[in-house]
Order: sequence, then C-alpha cells, then structure tokens
Amino acid sequence: MIRLVAIQIGLFLLPFVVYALYAAVRARAVSAGVIRADAPLGKLALAGLLLVIAAFLVLAAFDGGSATGVYVPDRFENGRLIPGHIE
Repeated sequence: MIRLVAIQIGLFLLPFVVYALYAAVRARAVSAGVIRADAPLGKLALAGLLLVIAAFLVLAAFDGGSATGVYVPDRFENGRLIPGHIE
C-alpha cells in the first residue's frame, strides 16, 4: 500500500520537479538568478493530477488476476515438487 501511495505522490510532484529543473537551467542561461514569480502552478497541479489519474487507471487495468479462489501451496508428490496454484 505504501508503494502505491509513494508512486501517486511521485507522479503528482513530477511536473513540479521538471519545472524546477527547467527554471534552474533557464536562470543559468539567462543569468536572471531567480525563478519566475508567475510560475504556472495551476497548470503544473493539473498536469500532476492528470498523471495521478492516469496511473490509477493503469494500475486498475493491470492489477493482476482474480482475487477469488483457494490457494493450494507447494507440495511433494512421489518425490517431485508440485508448484502452488490458485484453484
């Protein structure tokens, strides 16, 4: 669960990190020395939310198999290992 939350937080913060890198490179190139005061924070937040929503959809689509069934653990039969499976 923590992994999923960390992924969502990371995806939300990704546009802000990219903008900060862009602003740092631009500030060096222009020798302005400061980040723009009119940073597009609304657009960055929207981009972050869209990434989070897209990640939720992808995780929901590829979450694995069905959660129903009974797990049968590994076992030995006639000296051979039979792998576990879900019935």
